[in-house]
Amino acid sequence: MNFKKNLRYFSRFLILSGMFTAISMNGWSQCVISGHVLEKKTNSPLPGANIMVENTFAASTSDEKGSYCLQGLKKGSAYLLKVSYIGYEPIRREIFLRKDTTIDFTMSVSPILGEEVNIVATRVAPRTPATYSTLTPEKISEVNLGKDMPFILQSTPSVVVTSDAGTGIGYTGISIRGTDLTRINVTVNGIPANDAESQGMWFVDLPDLASSAQNIQVQRGVGTSTNGAGAFGATINIQTSSASKDPYGELNCSGGSYNSFKSTFRFGTGLLTNKFSVDGRVSFLTSDGYIDRASSKLKSFDISAGYFGKSTTLKFNILSGTEKTYQAWSGVPKDSLATNRTYNPSGQYIDHNGQIAYYNNQTDNYQQDNYQLLFSQRINSSFNLNAALHYTYGKGYYENYDPQLTLADYGLSDVIIGKDTIRKTDMIDRKMMENDFYGFTFSGNYQYQEKLKLTLGGAWNTYDGDHFQNVIWAQYPSNSDNNEKFFFNNGLKKDFNLFLKAQYRVLDRVNLFADMQYRHIRYRLNGLLDDNRTIDQLHLFDFYNPKAGIYVDITKRQNAYFSFGIANREPSRDNYKDADVNHRPTYETLLDYELGYNINLTSFTVSANLYYMRYHNQLALTGQINDEGEAIMVNVPRSYREGFELSAAADIMKWLKWNANATISRNKILNFTEYVDSYDADWNFTGQVTHSLGTTDLSFSPDLIFANNIIFIPVKNLSLTFNSRYVGRQYIDNTSNRERSLDPWFVHGITANYTMKTKVFREIGFNLSVNNIFSAKYETNAWVYPYYLDGKEYEENGYFPQAPVHFLFGISVKI
Repeated sequence: MNFKKNLRYFSRFLILSGMFTAISMNGWSQCVISGHVLEKKTNSPLPGANIMVENTFAASTSDEKGSYCLQGLKKGSAYLLKVSYIGYEPIRREIFLRKDTTIDFTMSVSPILGEEVNIVATRVAPRTPATYSTLTPEKISEVNLGKDMPFILQSTPSVVVTSDAGTGIGYTGISIRGTDLTRINVTVNGIPANDAESQGMWFVDLPDLASSAQNIQVQRGVGTSTNGAGAFGATINIQTSSASKDPYGELNCSGGSYNSFKSTFRFGTGLLTNKFSVDGRVSFLTSDGYIDRASSKLKSFDISAGYFGKSTTLKFNILSGTEKTYQAWSGVPKDSLATNRTYNPSGQYIDHNGQIAYYNNQTDNYQQDNYQLLFSQRINSSFNLNAALHYTYGKGYYENYDPQLTLADYGLSDVIIGKDTIRKTDMIDRKMMENDFYGFTFSGNYQYQEKLKLTLGGAWNTYDGDHFQNVIWAQYPSNSDNNEKFFFNNGLKKDFNLFLKAQYRVLDRVNLFADMQYRHIRYRLNGLLDDNRTIDQLHLFDFYNPKAGIYVDITKRQNAYFSFGIANREPSRDNYKDADVNHRPTYETLLDYELGYNINLTSFTVSANLYYMRYHNQLALTGQINDEGEAIMVNVPRSYREGFELSAAADIMKWLKWNANATISRNKILNFTEYVDSYDADWNFTGQVTHSLGTTDLSFSPDLIFANNIIFIPVKNLSLTFNSRYVGRQYIDNTSNRERSLDPWFVHGITANYTMKTKVFREIGFNLSVNNIFSAKYETNAWVYPYYLDGKEYEENGYFPQAPVHFLFGISVKI
């Protein structure tokens, strides 16, 4: 789909938004609730308190005098007001609005220090010039029936998700503005979660993490400074569940298509002696997957024990996950999509009878254990300190049946049987890794009324990872021993960062923001790769990542912001190990410009954002190869992403709600040159053919992304949602070759949620999710290898089809 056609679709979305605006505002008088938020003990104003009206978009934040104003509420209606402020007891008050009303709130200091202070340093605060979305526990639970974390986030702006198995269970991926998980900074309770070497994040290693999530904030663009890998396009910040004051238990069970099942049990002791608590979760997930043999067996648990004092919190978390998934990452060959969309070539071999067979343990196996010790101390009402120690241990392997491997490549002798010399043999090998990741994070947060907010934070982390290979079986084992270790190499990475954030209110309606991060990286690699090359090398980086912006309250209902940020990213392990002396990768730099506008009415809200992300030396696949003939990523001098994001939501009637978001964008590489391998008729490599293509599209970066949800509430406690997702054409490589692209896809689904209260149970909930209700045939990811053979162009490829209509049904019981 071309850019002009996408623009027509986007224009229709704008018109639809305007229609809903008119409908939702019709008949609403401009009644006002105003007043002050005060500290109970001193009767002094509390600037920065959040006041919201439940089930509406009406919200306000108290100013430096403690005053607030809520507009656009309807006369003759009942409302529930919620007031919250970090470190104070929240207030809930029901009112029946007959006329303009003045209500003052007096807030008492909380008897315990809340856990939200742990993540203040890495979160976007109110009135910060940044582009972000936040998922609440209610929104998470509505869609959490067993699918992986990317599918929980798929309704947020500029998001595209994919699943190797086709069902959202097992290996999944997410991109935000075309940026994949190797460039998205992920933190859990402010602690880095990305693998330090690959910089990727595999949510399958922590199955059902969504059931532990208290809230999730997604920052788009450079965002604000945080810990861990550089945010080179987006940040996902996850806060796990907070301690409950009251004891609870919850059982969630769901099941559905492709033998998919999930069971989760959550519990909490509540506050014991008003100071101690223990909370936990255990989850089991299984699925056969849509793709042949793409099964998943997943287990996870988390447990938290905490002390909560008036000014001190100390909490210890363990999050652990184990996954075993049959390999489905080879994809389905393009020529099989029309005849057998579930074909999986992984593990395929020819048995001794000359028949096609599949190795039944062609699997990926990994266990990850995360330990976190979180400490917070409130010095006074304006200042708090936070620190955390963390340790993550990971160990795993993927197992392959490999036919006819050369013994000499493994340093093994040829096998002599009679007069025959055997130089090749079938093997079962395991590519293994074992790693330790540990360090500490810290922050200090200071607030002077609503005028000035300062955060000083940082982290020191060490990653020590081993990579090696074991051969566990060979048809002709030669002189090897069982489980002999081959090709050992190690990566040792030390990462230190320090950042200072300042937010200053210069006028009643104008906030200035500044943020400077310094990051130092020392990365050493040594040992042998599986092609017998040595990998010994050392890399040092010092990055300075500044951000600045301005936020303006145009009116009580409208605000706008502008920000500029710079981010730097070091190459990953693969970038270094695949390179040779002629292709040394260097670091990438991103300059990010964001311009946003928000309007927040009682029954309607709109957020619009323009962004321009300019890259220097972005690492990309061009087809170039190293001395061993393996594809490498190289720095392309100039590339960019620019786009417009629009989100809207409306309470049209009491029984009808609507929300949607859309992104239209351009994503380009300038002066791109493609390199294609060439072979003669006897498969002898003859060199590479180059094609100068000029300006091309960045891979996996659709011009148009659209998500739409229409929510019906026919009776109390029952909601029915019709959802739609559209993703425009995605190019599989960076050549803008339409033959190497994923067709646009438009899929629809239905979800239903019903809750009821009983005398025996606190709440019983029923959830149904029916996905791809029209069984659209579409693929969300692919890979391609083009080459010339005797002057003719061919390609190898793999595509990732998604399941036709499928469902999950769940029941939850809370006590």
